Amino acid sequence: MLSFFVGSYTKSINPEAVCVGHGIYSLMLNTDTGGIVSLSTENCCNPSYLITSENGEFLYCITELNELDAPQIIAYKINDGFSLSFLNKRSINGGYPCHLEKFDSNILVACYGTGNVIRFPLESSGRLQVGKENYYHEGSGAVMNRQESPHAHQIAIQPVTSNIYVCDLGIDCIKAYSLKEGKLYPNAHNDFKMPDGSGPRHLVFNKNGDLAYVLNELSGAVSVLRNENGSFKSLYAYSSLPGKYFGKPSSSAIRLHPNGLFLYTANRVLEAITIFKVMKDQLLLVGFHYTNGKELREFNISPDGKWLIACHQNSHDIVVFRIKENGTLMEVSRTKKMKSPVCVAFSRVDLYASV
Repeated sequence: MLSFFVGSYTKSINPEAVCVGHGIYSLMLNTDTGGIVSLSTENCCNPSYLITSENGEFLYCITELNELDAPQIIAYKINDGFSLSFLNKRSINGGYPCHLEKFDSNILVACYGTGNVIRFPLESSGRLQVGKENYYHEGSGAVMNRQESPHAHQIAIQPVTSNIYVCDLGIDCIKAYSLKEGKLYPNAHNDFKMPDGSGPRHLVFNKNGDLAYVLNELSGAVSVLRNENGSFKSLYAYSSLPGKYFGKPSSSAIRLHPNGLFLYTANRVLEAITIFKVMKDQLLLVGFHYTNGKELREFNISPDGKWLIACHQNSHDIVVFRIKENGTLMEVSRTKKMKSPVCVAFSRVDLYASV
């Protein structure tokens, strides 16, 4: 059995979104059958992204809301039965926070609506302190209906060096930061400009941190970047969409298999997971696995590398796939009991043990 948590949208953030979730779902995966068992639900408004602490004791989430609706970051204690107990919450000075990451004794938050990044120090009890440094990005991009202003979308920590990078979809840029003496600082000389109109959404690093794979939401491309001494260099770009696909690109998630041999991306509208094989610093397309749902927003891979769990926001289903040795997927179960699912988080205890 393997425990995990799923975040959901409970309140609409735009007219096209279907948001009827109930908060944070605590779930159990039967690793013999691939079936999902519901353990408990924690009521919370729009917990669209979740992370757990390295010791498996705490869970943190953001409430993705407009700045006028007072978004928050919330800390929970993870109980023995994987239910959650509220610890505390802090106000987020930004709009539509969409991603958070834990780094040392801090939580870093990216706000899509206002294009800023905030540091929240943590107490030893797991509780959140008030937000400290708050940096706003500047600029715009080529796609005016999506890039009229900065849209900080994800925070990624580089392995080994612990450099910090933020994908900003609105300005086609990966912004560089560092944590020095407990404070967050921008490293503008290591910022990396992505192709115009690409819309970098999320990136993942390989185990050594020398290669980064960037998923571009607006173009559907996966960019392979080399990182040397904190600076990126572009190597290759691969489409994550079929050659005869003429729909709107809307890439949503990217994950590297724990063994480092396969890379997976999700595309909404196409409603499929694209599978690549990692060939040193290049990628080889393995194929497309159509997930038969609506709004494939997020997925995650279990720490043992055997399972991929995907969320369809608008068809209200969570799908469990078994990952074969060749990287391809086989669906083994599907449930519609959890509404508007948009994020999957595993325990970091298992995550680090698998590396």
